[in-house]
Amino acid sequence: MQAESIEQNELFEHYKFRVDKGQGLLRIDKYLFNKLENISRTRIQNATRAGNILVNNVPVKPNYKVKPNDIISIVLPHPPREIEIIPEDIPIEIVYEDDEIIIVNKAPGMVVHPGHGNYTGTLINALTYHLKDLPLFKSGEIRPGLVHRIDKDTSGIIVIAKTEIALNRLAKQFFDHTVDRTYQALVWGNVENNEGEISGFIGRNKRDRMKMHVYTDEKNGKHAVTHYKIVERLGYVNLIECKLQTGRTHQIRVHMEYIKHPVFNDERYGGNKILKGTTFTKYRQFVQNCFKLLPRQALHAKSLGFIHPVSRKQMLFDSKLPDDMLSVINKWRSYTAGRDS
Repeated sequence: MQAESIEQNELFEHYKFRVDKGQGLLRIDKYLFNKLENISRTRIQNATRAGNILVNNVPVKPNYKVKPNDIISIVLPHPPREIEIIPEDIPIEIVYEDDEIIIVNKAPGMVVHPGHGNYTGTLINALTYHLKDLPLFKSGEIRPGLVHRIDKDTSGIIVIAKTEIALNRLAKQFFDHTVDRTYQALVWGNVENNEGEISGFIGRNKRDRMKMHVYTDEKNGKHAVTHYKIVERLGYVNLIECKLQTGRTHQIRVHMEYIKHPVFNDERYGGNKILKGTTFTKYRQFVQNCFKLLPRQALHAKSLGFIHPVSRKQMLFDSKLPDDMLSVINKWRSYTAGRDS
């Protein structure tokens, strides 16, 4: 069977295939180097060392010899693109750092990695300066150490690998959906249930390529599941907590639009309009003032839990809501209290 990439996220790719019946015994690293196009021997060896190459669901060493009908699965961090990264001394909030990983609380408005007209001022430009003495960050290539990302106008916790082994092992955890990710969002409307699950297949919107869309079948998108619960009901808006079972592009934003509760001030998914409330001029002015205080979608990556790629200890990092979200939440609290009194 021809090797086929069965899943390709922005930051990792997955191949799975069966070894041909007539295949002779051959070291797996050599076999994969011959089998997979445009994948270097170094990437294969790093994946093997990290335990990311499975044969019949069991991790194998580089000297394993493939046999006919073996089922091989390999997860690789996405290859860096050939764009030079300019190190920039940009302040970033480092929550934790050791020899293998660095945890950053990303500010709203900061792009994670260069591209689409944002080639400077990104988190990767800042990290390339901060980590310029490390081999992984000396290459000057795009996306060193990244295994996941959050949108420009979403704030919160992100993990970056500092070594190749950490990069590969973290990529495998994200692929396996064993990472614990919690977000908080302010959404329009009074959500009916105190907790629930949203599922569907997320793919590109066929009418607007900048947006994602929830489809009912896997032909048009990838399976996505978001679990949510109400944190605080604030009249015409609710503060919710979302736990990601999968990690698709714009997952929470498009899922909340799908259930008719868009994220507050999310321009791309319709949350930047007054969707609930009264027609009074005073109310409209109140909401417009909230939009000015929070000129982005009200979404924050609050916590991130995973197994440390080297020590194998369980790690959990949490962050407070940023000031812009807190100020708007407090305004809604005051508005709701005044309306109910």
